[in-house]
Amino acid sequence: MLEAKGKGVQIYGCSRAGGAFKWTLQGPDAKLFDANGKEIGSHFAGPTWRLADGGQVQGELVASQLAAETGAVPWLLLRTKAGSASGTLAEVAFIRRSATHGGTAPASGCAVKADVGATVRVPYTADYAFYSAPLP
Repeated sequence: MLEAKGKGVQIYGCSRAGGAFKWTLQGPDAKLFDANGKEIGSHFAGPTWRLADGGQVQGELVASQLAAETGAVPWLLLRTKAGSASGTLAEVAFIRRSATHGGTAPASGCAVKADVGATVRVPYTADYAFYSAPLP
């Protein structure tokens, strides 16, 4: 149905779990662009994609695959969260994230109690493809 380039950041927060300190994904903050480089929407926590015309969809993880590039966030397949698709994205059944560059949590900076609550914004890009379900 739609292909878009995502450009923005992945936001991580430092937390303590099970006696260890680690960066935990809080969500993306990205803009979506069409093939001509025109901004057409945004991508943010949920995960949610919203187009400038008001169309919106949220996704739920189906599958994850390591990215081909070291330091890049995984490639994902998500299904539309029930009841979340609206407007021009109302027919979306699946969302694919591929061709990722960057975006992984840093290897340092979250190691002691004083770091808890800190956030980092890691630049990334990705290709997003939105698919409708096949007709019965």
